[in-house]
Amino acid sequence: MLMQSSVIKGLLASAKYYLGLIVLLAIGVLASPHDADGGNIFMSGSNLSDVFRQVSNIGIISIGMTLVIIAGGIDLSVGSIMSLGSVLTAMLLTQAGWTGASSFSLAASVPVVGLLAWVTARYLRSNTTTTAASNESRGASNPKVVVAVIAALSAGLGLGIAIAVKLPGKLPLGLVLLVVPLAGCAMGMLNGWIITRGRMQPFIVTLASMVAITGATRLISGQDTAVHAIYSGTNATTDIEALRALLFGIVPVPALFFLGTALIFGFVLSRTVFGKYLYAIGGNEKCARLSGLRVDRHKIATYAISGLLSALVGVLFAAQFRQGKSDAGLGWELDAIAAVVIGGTTLMGGAGRISGTIAGVLIFGFLGNILLLNNIDSNTQLLLKGIIIIVAVFLQQTPLSRLGLTRKSL
Repeated sequence: MLMQSSVIKGLLASAKYYLGLIVLLAIGVLASPHDADGGNIFMSGSNLSDVFRQVSNIGIISIGMTLVIIAGGIDLSVGSIMSLGSVLTAMLLTQAGWTGASSFSLAASVPVVGLLAWVTARYLRSNTTTTAASNESRGASNPKVVVAVIAALSAGLGLGIAIAVKLPGKLPLGLVLLVVPLAGCAMGMLNGWIITRGRMQPFIVTLASMVAITGATRLISGQDTAVHAIYSGTNATTDIEALRALLFGIVPVPALFFLGTALIFGFVLSRTVFGKYLYAIGGNEKCARLSGLRVDRHKIATYAISGLLSALVGVLFAAQFRQGKSDAGLGWELDAIAAVVIGGTTLMGGAGRISGTIAGVLIFGFLGNILLLNNIDSNTQLLLKGIIIIVAVFLQQTPLSRLGLTRKSL
């Protein structure tokens, strides 16, 4: 009986974050206008496709934000990094030779890929050596370092050569999809390094980073150029259209990126040691340090992932809207934080899940769509968003018994 009660409590605790989405979908169906043939516009394939396309970008950023918040941090720079990614994408695809975008991308991405290769090589080498052997000879760490350094130099040099070879012309989409997210990863790493090494508040550091990255994006873009247009087939190759395609006539490609990102990091949080460490760090950082966890490394990793995903969204944004803008991500950091909170991730850290974030993203997306279909003005939309955020936080902090969802006997 006690086991059944605990299971019921767990299901109700999880369900309260999805009830809002279910109710919202029902309202959307009932309140939807109809087309000339009497079809429900809200449930039409074209409308659902538009919603999925719109929520995918903010959804990918929200997943990165979920990791950061679970680990006890906050990242206000995601919108600026997304804007940077859109400008870099547009310029790399449309401008040949060495430009501000290509120089910045090379300087940011090559060290990152080298560092990632070094960390990967160290990890693989450490796992191929048994604990007994490592205890017998501490000198075994030297070959590991040598192999890691060689791998890092090779990876970084390989990327640098690939970029240099292509730069007499314009970079292809495949290389842009590699270089731009790595540049965003570098920005995230820098945020994490300053926060952990300087023992500074994440809010202040990422706020300053948001301003600084916006300034850097404008400098790279050019003082007199607000928008870098992408015209596939003229100033850019047609392969950019691959990121705008619809699979089966309804599923936009960005939605596949969103789904893939959600599956990957949902698995990371629930099934890997790294994910468990993030919950421990966010729950009690001091205790995590005393337990021997490498807190600083894990926090830097979360900010690096957040930066990488934000820049990836910049690529998708540039492809969808055929332009790069230095203010493209203005205010997106607030939408991402709101979606994460609505999905049940507490701002105090140590609790949250990717599935909840997906629900929060969809709530915002469908709410905006319902209001748009019913010709509700934008000011009312902002008012309702604020109310939803307050209600979501209230539900997080209110026990089930006070909500009347369980009996005291449970």
